[in-house]
Amino acid sequence: MRTYEVVFVTASTITSGELEAFTAQMQTVIEGKNGKVVKVDTWGKKALAYKIGKFREGYYVILSIEGNGAVIAELERRFRVTDHVIRFLSVRLDEDMKRSEKLKAARRRKSASAATAEPRTVPPSEGAQEATI
Repeated sequence: MRTYEVVFVTASTITSGELEAFTAQMQTVIEGKNGKVVKVDTWGKKALAYKIGKFREGYYVILSIEGNGAVIAELERRFRVTDHVIRFLSVRLDEDMKRSEKLKAARRRKSASAATAEPRTVPPSEGAQEATI
């Protein structure tokens, strides 16, 4: 199972009840395709960075999903045909998490090897003089 994060922005003209119903519908689509909704984060109504169509505001919803590519393809298809969804973005997270775990493991190995290594003693060089003040 891969981990995805799907963000969609709906028009500000819909009601909160319609938004909740649409989000619930998307959750049933995900579960119908053998996916799992890990987390639903509704940010609410926010100003858009730039005008999209005739909208300056929109409702932001973030879905954290575990599933395969078929789940994401179906979600994106439904987003495209739904009039009140004005933008969406799907991002695969498991590769980034795998890469960050690999970097953390390398850092742990490096710090463990540095801790077990004995400090090196530098022999005094011949002819070095002590300075007296």
